[in-house]
Amino acid sequence: MSAAVSSELYAQVQHFYARQMQALDNGRLEEHAGTFTEDGSFALTPGAEPAVGPGAILEELRAFMKQFEGNPTQLRHYFNQIVLDPQEDGSIVSTVYALIVQTRPQERPEIGVSIVLHDVIDTAGDRFRLRSRAVGYDQAA
Repeated sequence: MSAAVSSELYAQVQHFYARQMQALDNGRLEEHAGTFTEDGSFALTPGAEPAVGPGAILEELRAFMKQFEGNPTQLRHYFNQIVLDPQEDGSIVSTVYALIVQTRPQERPEIGVSIVLHDVIDTAGDRFRLRSRAVGYDQAA
């Protein structure tokens, strides 16, 4: 078992994730991409090279979201089971279970996918940002 994490740090990471995912769920893709470091990587698609840097991440997000154009489906990302492992360099290795819920008008919400996020959070400077995110899909296992 890893070292204990302070409740303050845990709450700060939860707050970071809440703002990051609300930006994504509400279509503020530039804001979401801006939560990565300048050399941050985002591995969304299994087997594909990760997008590196906020500009490339933004393009990856735009390409992914095209599948929802003209579709009134609302996506919501729900994070839980967040495990934080602080590193000697000040970064945090984070593993998160997430459910992506899809809601269509006049229909019951449905779980779209179940994923595991493997993040490295940079804590330097005045705000948290991601050095890397790798998405693992439970269905692919």
